[in-house]
Amino acid sequence: MEYDFRAIEKKWHQRWVDEKTYRVVEDKEKKKYYVLNMFPYPSGAGLHVGHPLGYIASDIYARFKRLQGYNVLNPMGYDAYGLPAEQYAIQTGQHPAITTEANINRYREQLDKIGFCFDWDREVRTCEPIYYKWTQWAFQKMFNSFYCNKQQKAMPIEKLIERFQTKGTQGDDGGIIDVACSEELTFTADEWNSWDEKRQQEVLMNYRIAYLGETMVNWCAGLGTVLANDEVVDGVSVRGGYPVVQKKMRQWCLRVSAYAQRLLDGLDTIDWTESLKETQKNWIGRSEGAEVEFKVADSDKSFTIFTTRADTMFGVTFMVLAPESELVAELTTDEQKKEVEEYIAYVKKRTERDRISDKKVTGVFSGSYAINPFTDEKIPIWISEYVLAGYGTGAIMAVPAHDSRDYAFARHFNLPIIPLIEGADVSEESYDAKEGIVCNSESKKFSLNGLTVKEAIAATKKYVAEHNLGRVKVNFRLRDAIFSRQRYWGEPFPVYYKDNMPYMIPEECLPLELPEVDKYKPTEDGQPPLGHAKRWAWDTKTNTIVECSAIDNVTIFPLELNTMPGFAGSSAYYLRYMDPKNEQALVSKEADDYWQNVDLYVGGTEHATGHLIYSRFWNKFLFDLGVSCKEEPFQKLVNQGMIQGRSNFVYRDNEGSNAKGHPVFVSLGLKDKYADVTPIHVDVNIVSNDVLDIEAFKAWRPEYNDAEFVLEDGRYVCGWAIEKMSKSMFNVVNPDMIVEKYGADTLRLYEMFLGPVEQSKPWDTNGIDGC
Repeated sequence: MEYDFRAIEKKWHQRWVDEKTYRVVEDKEKKKYYVLNMFPYPSGAGLHVGHPLGYIASDIYARFKRLQGYNVLNPMGYDAYGLPAEQYAIQTGQHPAITTEANINRYREQLDKIGFCFDWDREVRTCEPIYYKWTQWAFQKMFNSFYCNKQQKAMPIEKLIERFQTKGTQGDDGGIIDVACSEELTFTADEWNSWDEKRQQEVLMNYRIAYLGETMVNWCAGLGTVLANDEVVDGVSVRGGYPVVQKKMRQWCLRVSAYAQRLLDGLDTIDWTESLKETQKNWIGRSEGAEVEFKVADSDKSFTIFTTRADTMFGVTFMVLAPESELVAELTTDEQKKEVEEYIAYVKKRTERDRISDKKVTGVFSGSYAINPFTDEKIPIWISEYVLAGYGTGAIMAVPAHDSRDYAFARHFNLPIIPLIEGADVSEESYDAKEGIVCNSESKKFSLNGLTVKEAIAATKKYVAEHNLGRVKVNFRLRDAIFSRQRYWGEPFPVYYKDNMPYMIPEECLPLELPEVDKYKPTEDGQPPLGHAKRWAWDTKTNTIVECSAIDNVTIFPLELNTMPGFAGSSAYYLRYMDPKNEQALVSKEADDYWQNVDLYVGGTEHATGHLIYSRFWNKFLFDLGVSCKEEPFQKLVNQGMIQGRSNFVYRDNEGSNAKGHPVFVSLGLKDKYADVTPIHVDVNIVSNDVLDIEAFKAWRPEYNDAEFVLEDGRYVCGWAIEKMSKSMFNVVNPDMIVEKYGADTLRLYEMFLGPVEQSKPWDTNGIDGC
């Protein structure tokens, strides 16, 4: 009897829908198990066979745990805000919501065909007001919180205000209060109490977890927006080829750096691969060292640097400032001003990624000198793009004998190189190893000669602290997250501006919904797309949105024009799945206490330094607030490998094509007989067992209607290669086609038998018959 998979799968899918087979509720009589896949962005292309790999693996495991008696939560939703829908809106004028809805419907149709055991009653969409209400709510909580380093947790900003009112910034030990901040400020209670509201709000911005800050961005005037590093190549935008410059902009930021140590410590408590943990450790970048103060020669100015190699102070032969540093303007002499300005203009066209990856040595002398606090010698202060403003203090002490970047710079500009380790040969390259016996490190004040590197580092730190030359400090590479985007299709900020300072709309007025606009590009005066909205002002008397024309800056104020970035909606969605219909809270205490956190999370390693950092930060903040009962959101993480495409090629005989005046294609086994052939990707769906359907090829590419095909054994055999599955390579295989031809169970089984879930492997439809 023939197995009618179409009828059988249709029957059971309908029964699952009718009986809500996979609907789940909290059941305290059962152990819980929470399985989750990273939810997809619903693109117009739909799913290809590579996308369901993780879904299938986790679905099998969810069914297994259910059979073991667990109460299994296995939800699905959509990360629905994104740039592609907005770009399509710019091109067509169609609202992104329409495109997104159509794409979601397509994804749902495909997912249903594959037969997953998702609880669709818990579906979330990040673009729906009922969902992003809680993204806005979390942002407001961050704005109204600061991070106490002493207690290692977020606390209400009111507590900090109370402290300022009674003691100013004085700490319990007589020093400065130990809280996370953008810069260390010092003021008394009397000074705080004498300031007006605007000044106090400006000071508080220095401490808020969500704050407005001046940050360096890739600004593209032609597109009217900030671009990510991967949207810029060689100083121009990938889209449109417009010039891009580095500039400071006032942007919303999240103080992720305050949680750096906890993010690091938390990695020891979760079951993730060591390689991914190592990636996050490197991204967080903890380093122990010292901040040392350098005085500027012939001036009352000074500046600090951070170093992990305090033992190399005697080898400092020059200083380097980041081009963005405020010190550049202060320390550039009149004689060097023109040269420095030309150099700064050059650097502005370079992205941070360019500056890190490019080994080219560039720089300019500021004209000023610093005093080495250990030798009292004058050393030149240079400016170079290899120093970044975001790490440390934006200034470095250069020790060319023991740092490869400093060495290259010193050789290029003919600056002194002093080796500090016995036997170190620095004639051709720097000696970067942190081992050996110290030499050439002695002054009337202090000597390190004869010590090991480790001993010298400890001795120098002690000397710096005891002689008020600086302080011992732990630094992190992790930076605060820029949280503003000059886009339309994203979560609106629940913020209005009074006296150019941000204020939150009342919590009971959330969600603040995205307004209608007639254009999705920036305004003519450079404002983000929300600048086109006619009704986008906040009436503080009625707590309602009103016409922009009514703004009087007395009771009616302008609303924020930026929107939140893509990671905003994906940072706490796992919590919302626990209680998706709750209108009073992100998640109820009862639901959170039951489901706790995700037991098995499945997704790609490409999210290691993005989503997986931001969601951990977000969850730790909510843990501090008592919203989440677990500090880590994802207990076990499995990174599925990529299913690669098996591309096919036809081979164009260039000499024959040119001679005959029409395209000539030669079969794979014959191509080596021709001197000049070009491989051309061909749609894998018109190839079977590497044999080309010539008529289908001509229909697919009408420009080849008159093409000549040189066959072998009466067939045209295509070449092949394993590549990333991509539309541009015409190697995308639609799962609908496999399900239609072989059934959902065959697709699921075949994907599992391709190889271990964590490994990348090629797709080959030719091998599916065995399933």
